[in-house]
Amino acid sequence: MAQVADSKSACSERAELEAVLAALARNPRLAKLLKFAGERALQGRTNEISEYIIATEVFDRSKTTFDGSTDSIARVETFRLRRKLKEYYETEGKDHAVVISLPFRSYVPEFSRRDASLQLSTLAPTPHATDLQNVPLGWSDAKDSKHLGEPAINIISRTTPDDHPKRILLYGAVAIILVILLGLGALQFVLRIGSTHSENTAAMSPQNSAQLLTPVNAARVPLRLLVGYQGSPKIDSAGAYWEADRYFSGGGAFERPHLPVSRTSDPMLFDYWRTGDFSYDIPLAPGAYELHLFFVGSPPDNFKTQFFNVSANGQLLLKAFNINADALGADIADEKVFKEIHPDKDGHLHLKFFMERSSPSLNAIEILPGTSHRQEPVRLVMQPAAVTDHNGNLWHPDTYFDNGTLSDQPRPVGGTPDPNLYALERYGHFTYSIPVDTRGRYTLVLHFAELYWIPDASGAVGVGSRVFRVYCNGSTLLDNFDIFKEAGSLHALTRTFYHLRPSPEGKLDLTFDPILNYATISAIEVIDESE
Repeated sequence: MAQVADSKSACSERAELEAVLAALARNPRLAKLLKFAGERALQGRTNEISEYIIATEVFDRSKTTFDGSTDSIARVETFRLRRKLKEYYETEGKDHAVVISLPFRSYVPEFSRRDASLQLSTLAPTPHATDLQNVPLGWSDAKDSKHLGEPAINIISRTTPDDHPKRILLYGAVAIILVILLGLGALQFVLRIGSTHSENTAAMSPQNSAQLLTPVNAARVPLRLLVGYQGSPKIDSAGAYWEADRYFSGGGAFERPHLPVSRTSDPMLFDYWRTGDFSYDIPLAPGAYELHLFFVGSPPDNFKTQFFNVSANGQLLLKAFNINADALGADIADEKVFKEIHPDKDGHLHLKFFMERSSPSLNAIEILPGTSHRQEPVRLVMQPAAVTDHNGNLWHPDTYFDNGTLSDQPRPVGGTPDPNLYALERYGHFTYSIPVDTRGRYTLVLHFAELYWIPDASGAVGVGSRVFRVYCNGSTLLDNFDIFKEAGSLHALTRTFYHLRPSPEGKLDLTFDPILNYATISAIEVIDESE
């Protein structure tokens, strides 16, 4: 029976794909992209859905010269398809049982089913169906309605004559409760006036007031701003949407010379900057946020004078900050992370960038929904496109690295529910500098697979084919590490390390040091241990 159900599900998903492709007939580029990605998703070949493969096989980019850092064709068209699918299921496809979606920052389409019990047309009749003519409809908080993005419908039946005595008793009880509450409120007011104890004034502090204030123009979060840039939105390597500069005052905007930027998969974040004394006043709903500030250094006239300050709501975030010293050189991307950021009592996050010995500069701002006391996990996959794991976690395309080479031939890997995470690798002698909040302690999970050294009939490949070391901020994590010895070839292997302390610059600096043949890594995960 299960096989029959699976067969019916596959048929309905393929039928839905054909229906959407027919609706996209007037947009052949998007239809071609959906056909390519949808068919591979239905066949379970999701490892073939990546930025590189989409660019070269769908949009005919050169397989030898395509560079995702300068050519965003796959990201742009995927963004357009994601938006078109959303529009389709809000209009023409609103009654379809199967829904095709493109998760944020992913190239792999998902096929899901609407719950038929939540559709108005299929509501079961109630025991008093004959009393439901011209009844009012009201909003409901039914949990099952959330995934449809629509309020559920609560049917309110008309009252009968037998209800009136109950109604009178109910109204009387409500009236008595209101009188009691009003009396208690008056007593509390008198006590508050008659007392000057500090506990009575604490509830009226600005911090408590700020929790209740939501600006009418509160920014939508995640919020990503390309500082100093005024133009059309851009899409990064993970499919995230970056807007033109806003919410600023002061300073001047400039375009950066077109020089390479290392340690980033998104050099477009550093094409512009704002400099001089300037500020940002960003309206936000109450809550905890995570703030990311992006900088890139430039060759200074006098390295010793390049210092400036950054504050949030009057509290210093960075004192005498030197970009080049923090990034360890010019033309190197630098990212600072601050967890537990809150808007001020007026409902705005006030960021100030001001001179210490030199004018400040800034390239980009990112504000993410936060978790109290904890930085959101950092998940990196050594691939040119994002990957979503079986738990729905998004893994960002390879970034924060220096040196090494990214492989381009995916391999099948076993021993894991997420073979796509291990399909490619960065290999060579290389480093990663992963930004984190300096106040945390972190768990690091390294994901490996031996993708190159695969035994053959000669018997020359095996234990000892690849040996390397891994360091974090100068301390040895792995020594004489041999993936083949631990797990063989084409098999997932993880190593986990706890209570890692970031550097004073707020980085986990990882070094992959070859001993025999190249070092390698397939994915990296960083988890804040704070409670």
